[in-house]
Parts: sequence; structure tokens; C-alpha cells
Amino acid sequence: ITPFMEAYSLQVIEVCHKRKIHAMGGMAAQIPINNDSEDNEIALDKVRKDKLREVTNGHDGTWVAHPALVQVAKEIFDQYMPDANQINRKLNQKTTQKQLLDVPKGNITEKGIRKNINVAILYIESWLQGVGAAAIYHLMEDAATAEISRTQLWQWLQHEVKIETGEHFNVEMYTILQKDELNKIKSYVGEEYYRNGRFAEAVEILDELVLEKNFTEFLTLKAYKYIK
Repeated sequence: ITPFMEAYSLQVIEVCHKRKIHAMGGMAAQIPINNDSEDNEIALDKVRKDKLREVTNGHDGTWVAHPALVQVAKEIFDQYMPDANQINRKLNQKTTQKQLLDVPKGNITEKGIRKNINVAILYIESWLQGVGAAAIYHLMEDAATAEISRTQLWQWLQHEVKIETGEHFNVEMYTILQKDELNKIKSYVGEEYYRNGRFAEAVEILDELVLEKNFTEFLTLKAYKYIK
């Protein structure tokens, strides 16, 4: 887990327990993969590890993206939290401002840019269809996913950041990669759904969000006018 996110998780527990209220963990985004037992087990293992981290950190409860995962999470919490909650448990460590502001290390990659473009378009199209919680690549995504994706794209384009290949990410590269990702999306959703869907509008919204000079606070501010 990213260090500052670990610190954030611990801070939630500290703040909640200080006030004698329950500290809830985050959502495990994985959903069951019915047609692939091997990948499904990998997904379940990710859920188990996520819930184990939460309960050992001190969370009192958690939530999952799919009813089939309730038992998976419950087994972990029942094993490591025998009492009704952990409000009176003393935390092993306290978070500091430095930990919360720790900037993650890593490179901006073409793969990451492509994923942001792909998932943002898929989610925005789903939102335009009236589906706010969308199963995309076996993960349950909501508006936060698209917000993160389009914000990163906007920021990287504003600064024309250098990616791991040494190239600078600019509007020309964005346009080329978007075209390629749209072909992948067409294969993913199928020709008929793509043809009858609202992908042209989703692309229009994403372009407006990431190419404009001024940052839009919420993507839905741009998208509301497309609601039919």
C-alpha cells in the first residue's frame, strides 16, 4: 500500500476511536470472476489481504463491492477481531503530518496514461447511461475512479510531464493513445453495445475536462448537460 494511504488509514482509526465511534475500513473493489477460477482466487486473495490489513490496523468494520464477498471479509474480521469493535484497543503507532504528506515515488508510464483514458471513458459512458456503480474489468468503479483518472491526465498534460520512455506527454500523444484505447474499448464491450452506447459523448466530456486550461472541480459539472 502507498505509505501516505497507510497513514491516512491509521489517522481515521485514531480520530474515530478518540471520539469512541467506529472506524470503518474501505471498500474492496474486486468482484467475483465467475468464468475464471484462477483469476477469481487471485481477486479473493486481494480482498483477504486488504481486510487483514484493515483489521490489524484497528478498523472496526469494513465493506465490499459485492454480496458474494461479505463472507470473505467477515471471516477475516471474526478471526482477528473477536470483540464487537476495537475502540478501546491502543494503536501501535500514531500518524504524523510528514507521513500524511509523503509524496509517493514512481514514474508516470504510458500504461498508466492508457489505463486512465480507458477507464475514464468507460465510466463516464456508464454514468451517462444512468449506472453510477459500474463493473469495469472485474472491479466495481464509481465516480471517484473517473475523477482520479481525468485529474491525473489534466495535471500531466498541463505540465507536459516526461514519462518513463523519455517522451513528453502532450495533447498529440493523448489523442493518439485515446484513439487506440477506443479500439480496445470497442473490443471489450462489443461492436453492438459500442455502436448504440454513448461513447462519443463520453469522449467529448473527457476531452473537455483534460484539455481545458482551467481545472473543473467535478466532472459531473460538465456531464449534467448530457443527461437525457
